[in-house]
Amino acid sequence: MPQYGTPLSAGMDLRAWLSEPVTLQPLERAMIHTGIYMALPEGYECQVRPRSGLALKRGLTVLNTPGTIDADYRGEVCVILANLGNEPQTIEDGERICQLVVARHEKVEWIPVEQLDETERGAGGFGHTGTK
Repeated sequence: MPQYGTPLSAGMDLRAWLSEPVTLQPLERAMIHTGIYMALPEGYECQVRPRSGLALKRGLTVLNTPGTIDADYRGEVCVILANLGNEPQTIEDGERICQLVVARHEKVEWIPVEQLDETERGAGGFGHTGTK
């Protein structure tokens, strides 16, 4: 079962559930099984996020991060791991591979408008505030 690493952790560690180790070559990705199935209440999602230690020490990360597990999903939670490092990395059964964060979310209703209200930022996007 997923477990919190410390009393104040936001994310629960999720472990690989493998019949045999999986080795990822540099720049390779694979779907890693966890053996976990869940039923979240309406209005909640579960986010799949990388573990910082795996990213720093081994170059392993979660693709499509944060991945979202919706409240109506009932299949196995699988994780797409990628090796962004320079050396092969082997994932062992029971190894902590990612974090799960359960979060509440709101539904929105889209309303068409002719014009948006003005803000100081306006349409300024990527990098519009500079680097310093």
